[in-house]
Amino acid sequence: MSADVGPAGLLRRRVADDPSSPLVTFYDDASGERVELSARTFDNWVAKTANFLVDGLAAEPGTRVVLVLPPHWQTAVWLMACWSAGLVAEPVDPESVRNGASAEPSDTSQPYILAAAQEVLDVIADDAAAGGAEEIVGLSLHALGGPLADCPPGVTDYAVEVRAYGDRFVAGPEVTPEAPALTVTNATFSAAELVGAAREAAKKWDLDARDRLLVDMSFTTLDGVLTGLLAPLASGASVIIQRNFDKAVLERRLTLEHVTVVAGPPGRNEASGPPRRLA
Repeated sequence: MSADVGPAGLLRRRVADDPSSPLVTFYDDASGERVELSARTFDNWVAKTANFLVDGLAAEPGTRVVLVLPPHWQTAVWLMACWSAGLVAEPVDPESVRNGASAEPSDTSQPYILAAAQEVLDVIADDAAAGGAEEIVGLSLHALGGPLADCPPGVTDYAVEVRAYGDRFVAGPEVTPEAPALTVTNATFSAAELVGAAREAAKKWDLDARDRLLVDMSFTTLDGVLTGLLAPLASGASVIIQRNFDKAVLERRLTLEHVTVVAGPPGRNEASGPPRRLA
């Protein structure tokens, strides 16, 4: 994929225009974790992960990658890594899988790659291997980048493996913006369609480089992907991703993080819902 097209192109331009300012901030209110990544740091993680997928797991353009991951900065990294390498990302809610939902891709005719959080590995690893998963990758999502607490047989530990890969990724000419890039809620979108939707969303929500967008949404819908990653990239804004949101900290977080737009959690005297600007 050319460096100036597709979601990867949005990231390239962000790195060129504003490499040092925060792009993604992540909170887990259950653990007290806070992580902040500049565009350059985020891009390094994306490149390492894309190289890991292509060189380590032999992923090719069009390979499907099922992401059984919660709202998290590493989920955003995996989405962008898939798009950089021309892979089709299919995010799945881990909680729904724990409750019996399938972790298989929408198209089961070809082998696929499964990336899953530690919390669901015990539920899906055996079934995924039997059901056509060519590779299974486990993510600890540990705040300090620690390995899996328990790595099942046949599972690759992302935290252990990814650091060995290069922090620059160059896609081949076979990766095109017209190819499928994301499947959510039984709909598939190309890389070009994602960029178009991101720009439309940024315009609709009146986002610009001055905005800080607080998001409490899953990446398992198009709105979640646009709000939690692509619209901020397209507009120059930065995003704050929340997990295990604690309403008691909302007011303090809005102030400390200089939030201008919220999506998902309630705002001041407002119900939760789509992105809306704070007064």
